[in-house]
Amino acid sequence: MLTQFIDSFIRKIMANLTPEQAKQMLLAITEIIIENEPMLSEADRLLGDGDHGIGMKRGFSAAAEELNAIETVESLSEPFKVAGMAMMSTMGGASGAVFGSMYQGAAKGLKAYDELSSEALAVWLTDGLAKVVKVGGAKAGDKTMCDALIPAAEKAEEVKDLPLEEAIVLVAQAAEDGKEASKDMLATMGRAKSLGEKSIGFPDPGACSVTLMLQAARDYITSL
Repeated sequence: MLTQFIDSFIRKIMANLTPEQAKQMLLAITEIIIENEPMLSEADRLLGDGDHGIGMKRGFSAAAEELNAIETVESLSEPFKVAGMAMMSTMGGASGAVFGSMYQGAAKGLKAYDELSSEALAVWLTDGLAKVVKVGGAKAGDKTMCDALIPAAEKAEEVKDLPLEEAIVLVAQAAEDGKEASKDMLATMGRAKSLGEKSIGFPDPGACSVTLMLQAARDYITSL
């Protein structure tokens, strides 16, 4: 029994990300968002004015530039704060406010952690979600990024005692499921609101972005 406990403890510790690795994870996220600009723009064209992908690419490109400028990562919260500030100052519109706030909110909570563990992952998503809700006012079922972020944050809290490499797989799947569920939702916020029932059948672009972010995090963490 003691051997199993020790093995489990070691697995959890070894799977955690150092601050430098967390920075590299965030860079992997910026890369996937930039690569998927056409898909995100198309998703937004079906529900809005088609600028979501362009704004995301602009903001995450700026985030990548600022992250790469960090020579020595002093704390776990630093890369999240840097990325969030870059997004807020370059993306513009609602996306800049909510996605930048998500990373800024996470940075504050992550000051208490030296490594990105499953528990810190839960803090990243729950604190980020709280900031997004405060800024944007969305709730579950409004057909927004929150419909992927809420289930992801809830799953992260549920699995925070698992090793990070296991937790992130479940969290990314929860975001994917939430994004898919948004297809059946009636948009109640933003430009998509004016479409009424015509908004049904398509995933929310912000939910697509959240899903891509967590899939990129999953792929980086599980590749180590």
